[in-house]
Amino acid sequence: MDIGDTKIESFELIEKLNEIGIALSAEKNTPKLLEMILKGAKTILNADAGTLYLATEDKKYLKFEIIMNDSLGIMMGAKVGEPIPFEPLSLYDNLGNPNTTMVAAHAALYKKTINISDAYTAEGFDFAGTRAFDIGTGYRSQSFLTLPMLNHENELIGVLQLINAKNPFDHQIIEFTKVSQRIAESLASQAAIALTNNKLIGQFRELFESFINLISEAIDKKSPYNGAHCRRVPTLTMMMADAACKADYGIFKDFELDEDGRYEVKIAGLLHDCGKVTTPVHVIDKATKLETIFDRIHLVNTRFEVLKRDAEIDFLNQKIKVIASNNLSLIPELEFALEQKLIQYSSDQDFLRICNIGGEFMGDEYKERLQQIAKYRWCDPQGVETNFLSDNEVYNLNISRGTLTSEERKVINDHISVTIEMLEQLPYPRNLRRVPEYAGGHHERMDGKGYPKGLTRNEMSLPARMMGIADIFEALSAKDRPYKKGKTLTECLQILGKMKIDNHIDPDLFDLFVSEKIYMQYANQYLDPDQIDAVDENKIPGYVPPSVNL
Repeated sequence: MDIGDTKIESFELIEKLNEIGIALSAEKNTPKLLEMILKGAKTILNADAGTLYLATEDKKYLKFEIIMNDSLGIMMGAKVGEPIPFEPLSLYDNLGNPNTTMVAAHAALYKKTINISDAYTAEGFDFAGTRAFDIGTGYRSQSFLTLPMLNHENELIGVLQLINAKNPFDHQIIEFTKVSQRIAESLASQAAIALTNNKLIGQFRELFESFINLISEAIDKKSPYNGAHCRRVPTLTMMMADAACKADYGIFKDFELDEDGRYEVKIAGLLHDCGKVTTPVHVIDKATKLETIFDRIHLVNTRFEVLKRDAEIDFLNQKIKVIASNNLSLIPELEFALEQKLIQYSSDQDFLRICNIGGEFMGDEYKERLQQIAKYRWCDPQGVETNFLSDNEVYNLNISRGTLTSEERKVINDHISVTIEMLEQLPYPRNLRRVPEYAGGHHERMDGKGYPKGLTRNEMSLPARMMGIADIFEALSAKDRPYKKGKTLTECLQILGKMKIDNHIDPDLFDLFVSEKIYMQYANQYLDPDQIDAVDENKIPGYVPPSVNL
């Protein structure tokens, strides 16, 4: 081969190297990347066989990752073929001395390339295992090119070993040329950097996700009643996303999520309530209308006992006067009046206890009776006569639905604004740029009457709409809330169906949620058996099966 042929060979090898280098930098799946490295090296150097090893974290062993042999039709390891049955190569013996007789170990330990023209005549290395392999298979291992894969910090990542370079013209086994060696060293370096980048990306991703899980757990643990809401909503959202990807009709026909898309939805789900870190615990945990740090109904009960005591004292004083005046006929009347007053106080006490619980609706007659009780007079511990209930207590007990005042409900609702504000400040990579939109839309409505932005259905992505349904269903079915028990599947779907009719939730997603029995998939994992009742889908308000939609 003359100089001109050498230049042509070098140019062609460099072109191939560039192509493989670009492909390596784009591949994020490590098993596929390993396969690309070895196949690329074999292609560029026209090698018949090869092995790729990765160094263990402690840099004491080389693990077999992929073995390829074209002549023998062998493809093993890295999920591309049969499992590799060989034990890792030890870089040190039992005494801690370097294992320099194994060519792969030698290349790893001294971080240098070893180019052997014929393993059977090479000196200084133990090729007994190679000879045994050849005898067992009828193969002839001849030329070896063994290269350490070192990253940008000169850290050992692994070893790339190529076997039996072939002449491109007659396919005879030849030694690896100097040009081939330089090209292979460049490829090994690129491969090491690609593997390092993949490892770093994986580590950063793991760190990022662990930090997010930490925030989610902190929010859930902030309230003993909030359970695992921040972890269950993304689970349920992903169930819906998977079903939507499989559906091939209507709004789902062109919907798909790749690995990055799925990860983006998952992260958004984990962060959908991160703003609750700013929500006061006494508001999140408000189980009754009078609860703050503690339930003030106990103070009200004490006041009733004071009223009853004062009534009895007043009765006894009057009785003494009657006896002193020898007007004993009045005593039964006084006793009856005391009995009626005590009965009224006990009835009022029970009434306030019921009001304090917080139901679905508090009518005007209840509110009128509350006002009458509030006007009772009693002497506080300082001896000051005052109204039985304070203005704040009356205000809280007058709550029509639930246990939260309008101000407290606003504090709760503001968590989503805080969530969006927090998430929009983060510098997301391209594959996570939609996290704020996904996470920030779970309290919006399809008719634009939701919050915080009043978005309509057309202004929201499918994942954001999925998260809205997931958030509601999880809240309805959750059995760890202080103000309610977990509802059955039928009850949950009845409420969601009415919300579909009211244009609150996405109609197509709700129909998918029912038709694909996502509710049952979730229930089998997270709900109590007594919540999983027999659902009659024909009786769910607003539900339209996909076959009717088509």
